[in-house]
Amino acid sequence: MAIPSLERLADIVGLARSRRISRSGHIGTYSYKAHGAGCRFVSDNGTEVDVDFAADGSEVFNLWRLREYGLSLPEPLDVTDQDIRSAVWSLQPLLNEVRPGLVHRSRLIASG
Repeated sequence: MAIPSLERLADIVGLARSRRISRSGHIGTYSYKAHGAGCRFVSDNGTEVDVDFAADGSEVFNLWRLREYGLSLPEPLDVTDQDIRSAVWSLQPLLNEVRPGLVHRSRLIASG
């Protein structure tokens, strides 16, 4: 089944809920699996990105998801929670820790 045109990644969840697409499948070189408020993407080289979506469609990550991403890289990167928090702080306002351990990607910066 063809994937309808997506304006944003968050649309995958809505399309899967409405059964317009399967809850899992492939988009280009990525496989995807929609879950709850988010989706897990895995590239053909094994890199994993698991993300939830806020009501406005922006991406929300927690420290565990960011760590899993690092571990899935072709050259795995194992970091501590403090390392991740420091990286998030250095990327403000692109990324913001909205509550302890929960990181939100700013739509204003990301889309502009």
